[in-house]
Amino acid sequence: MAKRIGVILSGCGVYDGSEIHEAVVTLLAIDRAGAEAVCMAPDIPQMHVINHLAGEPAEGESRNVLVESARIARGNIKDLAKVKAAELDALILPGGFGAAKNLCDFAVKGPDCSVNAEVARLIKEMYTAKKPIAAVCIAPAVLAKVLGSTQGSPQLTIGNDTATAEALQKMGTEHIQCPVREFVVDRQHKLVSSPAYMLAGRISEAAEGIEKTVQALIGLIE
Repeated sequence: MAKRIGVILSGCGVYDGSEIHEAVVTLLAIDRAGAEAVCMAPDIPQMHVINHLAGEPAEGESRNVLVESARIARGNIKDLAKVKAAELDALILPGGFGAAKNLCDFAVKGPDCSVNAEVARLIKEMYTAKKPIAAVCIAPAVLAKVLGSTQGSPQLTIGNDTATAEALQKMGTEHIQCPVREFVVDRQHKLVSSPAYMLAGRISEAAEGIEKTVQALIGLIE
C-alpha cells in the first residue's frame, strides 16, 4: 500500500498563502516517490489578502484558507480539523507567508506567536505517534513553536537568515545552517527541513532541496 503523506497547505500565493512552487514541487516529489499526497488546510479566514501583482494588501477582501488551498489541490483536499494522525504515515508543510500568517502568527509576533489549534493538534499527534514531519522555507517556524519545548532541542533549518534563526532558537529549537539545495534531518525527533525560497533564487534550487526533503521524509517512515 502506498504511503500516505499529509500536506498542510495555507492558502494559495506566496505573500498570503502557500508558496505555489513549493507546494507543487512537494506534491510532485510525493507522487514520484510512489506515495499518496493527502492535502489539507484549516477552514479559517486568511490573515489578509495580498494583491500579488501590486505586492500590496487588497483592502476589503477576505478569503478562506481551505477554499484557496483547494486551488493547488485541484479540489482534492480535506478540512484539517477532520484529519487524524492515524490516517497518515508522514506530514509535510510547504512554505509561503501563509505558513507564518495563517497556520500561525509568526509573521506578526515572531517567537511569541501562537499556532492554529488544529495545526498544532495534528503536529503533536504525528510527533507522539513517532511519525516523521517535514517543513520547508518558513514553515519550520510552525514546528519550532509546537515542538520547541520537546526534550533534546529539535534541529531545524530556515537556511541562514540570522534574525529568523534566532527566533527559532528562542522557541526552543537548534537552528542548523543549510544551503538551498540541501536539507537537515533530525533523526531523534524525526524532523526534516529545507530552506527552499528562504534562499532560492530559482525554482530549480528550491525544487532540489524539496525533492531531497520528501525522499528523506519517506525514508524515516517505519
